[in-house]
Amino acid sequence: MTSSSARVLTLLSLLQGRRRWTGAELAERLEVSPRTVRGDIERLRDLGYSVAAARGGAGGYRLGAGGADVPPLLLDADEAVAVAIGLRSGMSCIIGGMEETSLQALTKVERLLPARVRHRLRNLDRFLVPLPFAEPAPVVDPRLLTMLVELCRGCERLRFDEHDRQDTAAAPGRREIEPYRVINRGNRWYLFGYDLGIDEWRVFPVERIVPRTPTGPRFRERELPGDLEDFVARLLPTRTWNRQATVVVHAPADVVAERIAPAEGELSVLDDSTCRAVVGGQTILAIAAVLARLDADFAIEDSPDLARCLAELSDRYAHAAASHEYG
Repeated sequence: MTSSSARVLTLLSLLQGRRRWTGAELAERLEVSPRTVRGDIERLRDLGYSVAAARGGAGGYRLGAGGADVPPLLLDADEAVAVAIGLRSGMSCIIGGMEETSLQALTKVERLLPARVRHRLRNLDRFLVPLPFAEPAPVVDPRLLTMLVELCRGCERLRFDEHDRQDTAAAPGRREIEPYRVINRGNRWYLFGYDLGIDEWRVFPVERIVPRTPTGPRFRERELPGDLEDFVARLLPTRTWNRQATVVVHAPADVVAERIAPAEGELSVLDDSTCRAVVGGQTILAIAAVLARLDADFAIEDSPDLARCLAELSDRYAHAAASHEYG
């Protein structure tokens, strides 16, 4: 390569694209001697890039974390298009506060693109049409997502309350779980973890999590339940409801299953005489109507709104019964 500046930029691109390179591999890719590679590495360091070097059979060069500013990325045409598509998706993002940041980053990327690549992006703008979901997805605070990921990485327990879908009240009591994974499905974020209160694996909608501080102690990781993707898919709701509630029904699961449609709720067996039901609908009143059809006693686990609705219905029915003269 005739231009040392172009060679250094190519070296930077190689280091950004792979975790580790040996000196011989870089020399072969750049068609220079290992000595020249070492000189170019020093030039990158002089420019402020952190390039770590290690000797021995497992040694080589690795691009370390930068300083206060993010170093420039070198992208080819396909990579630039992929980044632009991702940023455009971020402009209608479900992570709160990221829309403006995505737009700013997209503007910077497009300004640096050659004319032929900008033309490809204009075609994407014209022919790719995102359609919004019928039900708006809940917006999640990016700081909460970052916190949950860090707790998963550090094996730290999480104590939290659950808000309802309208963010009007916290569920009674307190959850304490061992967080394992943060999951995105259907434009919604979920936290997968082991609920210490009921000794079960559970999935929690992130937008309903209200963390308590401080976080809990560290825990020893449990063995994940088989194929994680299939297991979590069974825990997640098969459809999106405007409102939902979890109840423990004092009746066998097979009996309850005959009285509730799959679209209205999901059941899990607790023992021979009880089961847990996650019931959903467009309104809390609709959930109450489903529960009335079960013809069984139940206890509410997570919805103060449902408790209030049932109390109002109880008063209304009691008043109606009292107003009737029995023959």
